Amino acid sequence: MQHDAIILGAGGAGLFCALTAGQMGARVLVIDHNQEPGKKILISGGGRCNFTNIGAVPDRYLSENKHFARSALSRYTPADFVDLVRRYNVAFHEKTLGQLFCDGSAKQIVAMLMDECAAGRVDFAFGAAISDVSHADGRFTVTTSAGIYSAPNLVIATGGPAIPKLGATGFAYQLGKQFGLKIIPPRPALVPFTLPQTENLFRELAGVAAEVVAKAGKPAFREAALFTHKGLSGPAMLQVSSYWRHGEAIAVDFLPDAPTDWLISAKRQRPKAGLKSVLGSALPERLATALADTLGLGGDMASQKDAALTAAMQRLKGWAFRPDGTEGFAKAEVTAGGIDTAGLSSRSMAANHIEGLFAIGEAVDVTGWLGGYNFQWAWASGHAAGTAIAERVHS
Repeated sequence: MQHDAIILGAGGAGLFCALTAGQMGARVLVIDHNQEPGKKILISGGGRCNFTNIGAVPDRYLSENKHFARSALSRYTPADFVDLVRRYNVAFHEKTLGQLFCDGSAKQIVAMLMDECAAGRVDFAFGAAISDVSHADGRFTVTTSAGIYSAPNLVIATGGPAIPKLGATGFAYQLGKQFGLKIIPPRPALVPFTLPQTENLFRELAGVAAEVVAKAGKPAFREAALFTHKGLSGPAMLQVSSYWRHGEAIAVDFLPDAPTDWLISAKRQRPKAGLKSVLGSALPERLATALADTLGLGGDMASQKDAALTAAMQRLKGWAFRPDGTEGFAKAEVTAGGIDTAGLSSRSMAANHIEGLFAIGEAVDVTGWLGGYNFQWAWASGHAAGTAIAERVHS
């Protein structure tokens, strides 16, 4: 069968591109080496799929070109995807900070996307390992274990190397380089940090969580931080990990609601209490103990000089951790970096120098915050490319 477009990858972006182009009259084939679609969708949100975020605006995405995502995101919005979800009667709720989750299962989202693909008469080749991709005479030829396919349009939607246990690889970058696209060095994002042996005190806090404000440079996030046996995790840490560079420190405000004179006020109000007890009124006991021990202010509050309490408070509101790394792609939710947007059209996601070549989703150097932003980029970039493909077919 002749196809107008071949999409490599049956994740969120690939499926959305396929259903968009298919429903607009293009004959589409989706190829994936996995045996089933939407592997990452199925495990996201603890199996409930955080399918979008109502606050998905361009400044909440990282890219070498911070304006690149604006066009696609403006033309396919969170409200558009919510409308689709409602049409399929998928019950959902807002968990926190604009994050929308299925009440039931992420399987509902995959089933919805596959039904939409069926409405667009999209063909699939699952379990098809790709051995070669070539381009000649205006057509792309993809050689796989399931057969050889060709089409005038090719979409790279194979994601990045995050979560390799799902079959994720850097194949998109190999293809990008093959076709002359530059690659922004990929790195793990939305990933837990590891701490060096010098931070043993905090390793002993494994399992303790607290609401903090975490910063890596200017970006700051107020969410929960979780101590692990390896280092730091939790939403606040995953968020700042996307901005962190190796060797930099992370600043943590353990008392985001407390004024800078809080300890001095506590000295006046609770002169006989110890620092450990005072901190314990605002923080989990184990964390309060560890912080008090590290600050080293023994005795009761009445015996502390105001200057020492001021210095301690400054540290508590900007505690510096210097991670020695992250837990890598194995634990990263997404990949930062990827195919350089400088070589792509922000309107169509098409390569500037090869007609018919597109790159979308996580394969591209656009990375969203934690909480549904990356799925919204998958839908929006897939919609942009699918629309452009249909326009090419009908032009």
